[in-house]
Amino acid sequence: MGRKKQEFKPIKRGQVSVYTCGPTVYQYAHIGNLRAYLAEDILRRVLGYNGYKVRQVMNITDVGHLTSDADTGEDKIEREAKKTGKTAKEITKFYTEQFIRDLKALNIELPNKFAWASKYIKEQIELIKQLEKRGYTYKTSDGIYFDTAKFKNYGRLGGVGAGKARVWHSPYKKRETDFALWKFSGMQKRQQEWKSPWGVGYPGWHIECSAISTKELGQPFDIHTGGEDHIATHHNNEIAQSEAAYGKPLAHYWFHNAFMVVNGAKMAKSAGNFYTLTDLAGQGIEPMVFRYLAISGHYRQKLGFSKSALVGAQNSLNKLRAVFAVSLPSSSGLTRRSSQKTKMDSRLPLGHELEAEWRGNDKGKVDTTYKKRFLAAINDDLNMPKAMTVVWELLKSKKSLSDKQATLLDFDKVLGLGLKDHKPSAIPAEVKKLVSEREKARKAKDWQRSDKLRDRIAKLGFVVEDTNRGPRISTND
Repeated sequence: MGRKKQEFKPIKRGQVSVYTCGPTVYQYAHIGNLRAYLAEDILRRVLGYNGYKVRQVMNITDVGHLTSDADTGEDKIEREAKKTGKTAKEITKFYTEQFIRDLKALNIELPNKFAWASKYIKEQIELIKQLEKRGYTYKTSDGIYFDTAKFKNYGRLGGVGAGKARVWHSPYKKRETDFALWKFSGMQKRQQEWKSPWGVGYPGWHIECSAISTKELGQPFDIHTGGEDHIATHHNNEIAQSEAAYGKPLAHYWFHNAFMVVNGAKMAKSAGNFYTLTDLAGQGIEPMVFRYLAISGHYRQKLGFSKSALVGAQNSLNKLRAVFAVSLPSSSGLTRRSSQKTKMDSRLPLGHELEAEWRGNDKGKVDTTYKKRFLAAINDDLNMPKAMTVVWELLKSKKSLSDKQATLLDFDKVLGLGLKDHKPSAIPAEVKKLVSEREKARKAKDWQRSDKLRDRIAKLGFVVEDTNRGPRISTND
């Protein structure tokens, strides 16, 4: 609201209440949508890292979101139900489950509560009645509308202003910025509709968030999150109806992430330039690679999506994982020692001349100097690019391996890359054999053969990195 960085001060000491605008569940979420939930996941993790107890509520829009923000067009879910021959409930159940799978695949911490709009109809009607009592509504043949002319400073979030709000003309309302609170079903054939004091119908899109957040978190609550596309219309409408009804702020802080772009254009379903996690999986790209890409940028800056960006993210993630999988030359040069205390890493080429050591040293300590720098970065408006700089400087430092591991695992409470639990994929026997042959060629200083073997390994999808402790191998996805 202040359009500047401000020190965060919770309403209740040690506790933070967060409301997150969730998905409209009529299609698969694309990775541009998921970028918002990753940004909010980092926010939640940073708050937790600072010792706060966080309660997050996320709405699920299963009714009332029309194809136009001008309060016209079809309900997106009703339209999908007609197109597929399924019921509205079948549509919303299926896509909600898919959405939650995507969150889990990206290691996004689930909210404390998913709040379905259709389960808060009573609260939405009561809120509209309160607005009606205070003189902020008017009735047309189409429904009940909020009169923005009666709300002082409408559109102040983001400096939008009433004249700049992103809404279009509708013949059913007095002015462009007015918005629907309740829509009449009329002659429409709808699967989801309810009785109300004004007639049979369904709630407008915006009213659900005000009703749910007030019911679950109270008003005001600490932080309201969403994508930057919510600012102009959806969030300004939430503010207007909530403050008009109860005479106090809706939220103390507003958190908006920037768009993901493809070739300079916003990734969107309507533009047809979007990708899902399933699309990425089809190209051999695991969800954690996308997570690394998304969290490495600043949430307020647009994130460019490209194949080269994903390749860079994969390589960086591989290097982080490699800290917990170190390959060592065998002491005998002929056989691999076995040890009950050593867990073998299947990512490494365990041929005749290699031995693996898996993060078996539990004596590492979190480095306080690097932790202070990391904390300063994330606490400065979630400056993740700066935080990642600290991560890479730690890796390049002369700190002991065990201390690097301990410190990285501490940072991963925020990064959420699952470094501790990552289970590397198995290295094929053919690749292990080629790595072993290449090591023999290198020892014989047969560089030409060594290079040819490296190329053969690369064609099989693996990369060999020569270190002072022996060769290390990873996938080249």
